[in-house]
Amino acid sequence: MRTTTLGRTGPAVSVIGLGGLPQAGAYGPADDPAGIVGHALDLGVTHFDTADYYGRGVGEQVLGRALAHRARLGRGSGVVLATKTGILHRDGGPPGLDGSPEHLRRACEASLRRLGTDRIDLYYLARIDPRVPVEESMGAMAELVAAGKVGRVGLCEAAPSTLRRAHAVHPVSALQTEYSLWERHVEAEILPACRESGVTLVAYRPLGSGLLAGRRTDPRTLPPGDFRHRDPRFAPGNLGPNLALADGLAELARKAGAEPAQLALAWLLARDGVLPIPGTLDRAHLAADLDAAGLRLDEDLRQALDELLPPDGPAGERYPPGLLSTVDRG
Repeated sequence: MRTTTLGRTGPAVSVIGLGGLPQAGAYGPADDPAGIVGHALDLGVTHFDTADYYGRGVGEQVLGRALAHRARLGRGSGVVLATKTGILHRDGGPPGLDGSPEHLRRACEASLRRLGTDRIDLYYLARIDPRVPVEESMGAMAELVAAGKVGRVGLCEAAPSTLRRAHAVHPVSALQTEYSLWERHVEAEILPACRESGVTLVAYRPLGSGLLAGRRTDPRTLPPGDFRHRDPRFAPGNLGPNLALADGLAELARKAGAEPAQLALAWLLARDGVLPIPGTLDRAHLAADLDAAGLRLDEDLRQALDELLPPDGPAGERYPPGLLSTVDRG
């Protein structure tokens, strides 16, 4: 597995990481969520991403147990462990946000316990809390770095102006947001701002929650609890047009002798400063995804992929209205 530098000063990480949302049951029950972590380690993955709100802590617990088991076996050195906080679950309505210094300190301690570690390598503020100036949030994150509890700091779903304000308080190593062949909003301002500041853009949902992986998902067959039941791009009226776009990717992949997911990931890897973190519980899918690290796109194929989707992207918004209001905040 090739490696890249996270932010301007490192550490080195695998060019493809593993997203932890599936391990927390977001796509339905997970039979062996820790097993996929061990398999990823065997295949050379060193960057593992999760959050304290994935399954209300389950994602962190699974990752912590899996990495502890591998450490007992004498494997897993060089792992870069990333987690996030700042989103609060509610019993009804959209989630709440809390970027206050008090919450960040408490949440960090809780994450350290669930992960079974004394240091989080990369700690993200998951959303910008409009009630708290980002300078205050970053000040608390900087204190956690100074205390040795956090190695580096990241932001999620932040506007360029917010990134610059945060970076002026403490260096930001990574900005995490959705980026894929059909979600390219970052290219106008966010990705240039990251490059200007030496910040790695960590791309989540790089496979469009499976649609860009060539899997013709029927929402009626999804298990209860699968978040795609609420995803506007899987909703009636949107899914059909989106499957047609995914079919275009599948045809390009067939001609290239590759899997659709491999083309989608290789397209992201060809962009400077971008690190995708696909999530899966399927070992065969994981191995195929990671093979994208060795795939080189010629200019004709790259242009065909760039032109594959219409300028306005797929049908449907990225998130339901409540969640959509929390992204790319200035």
